[in-house]
Amino acid sequence: MTDMTGDGSVRASDPEKHLVETAPRKGQATRRGGGDPSTRGRTTISDGVVEKIAGLAARDVLGVHAMGSGLSRTFGAVRDRVPGGQKSVTRGVKVEVGEVQTALDLEIVVDYGVSITDVARDVRENVIAAVERMTGLEVVEVNIAVTDVKLPEEEEEEQRESRLQ
Repeated sequence: MTDMTGDGSVRASDPEKHLVETAPRKGQATRRGGGDPSTRGRTTISDGVVEKIAGLAARDVLGVHAMGSGLSRTFGAVRDRVPGGQKSVTRGVKVEVGEVQTALDLEIVVDYGVSITDVARDVRENVIAAVERMTGLEVVEVNIAVTDVKLPEEEEEEQRESRLQ
């Protein structure tokens, strides 16, 4: 005679017999190799991945006009106009990635009239949240250098130049 236990295993009524397990139910995973699967192996995240995440997160903040210094933006504008060229989301972002931590340096251009301290705080919060959520790395610091302020007249000049080409 056998008794069915709550976990789906079969127990012999004779106390001297050992526990006999039935086959796993449909949809139930069978563990092999011992231990948690998440601990079997290493995951490495390249600097470029963190740079892209940080660049996109920084650009999402209201008041950030562009990323990078004047020279990198100039070269980037030329690269963007070349057929087949892609916009660089990593422009203005430098990172150092360790095994469990990362540090970031950002260069941003802010729109005229916004509070630079508020924009920097919002950028820092958004970048830290995005990088930590997506990579699991601890962000130890986000240094922000404001390299320029975009004036309203400069935007009008850029629009005129782009129409003339």
